[in-house]
Amino acid sequence: MKANPKPWLYGPNWQGIRCEARTRRGTLCQRPARLPVGRCKLHGGASTGPRTKDGLARLTEAKIKHGRFTKEKRAAARLFAEQGRQMRGELKELEAWFVDHGHLSKDWRNQFK
Repeated sequence: MKANPKPWLYGPNWQGIRCEARTRRGTLCQRPARLPVGRCKLHGGASTGPRTKDGLARLTEAKIKHGRFTKEKRAAARLFAEQGRQMRGELKELEAWFVDHGHLSKDWRNQFK
């Protein structure tokens, strides 16, 4: 194996502040931390996002790529979810009625496992 001729700038004896975010391996990140966020560029970017109304408007315009999350689509999804909840509630009431009147046994679901 070829030795690296250039020493690592942020080696084990480096006195600066380390990122110390959890890596996917479960260990602490040893990269140097950036001053405002205290994390490295991989674990905490320098940008905090737009602050002005113009910047927020530009961000909103830039992120619209499709109509999947428009107000109408979200309202339709909420309506669909509410209908599903109502149907599941009615089915639960029917199941309780059938069990109470002896048409189904209490463990009828176990037959289908």
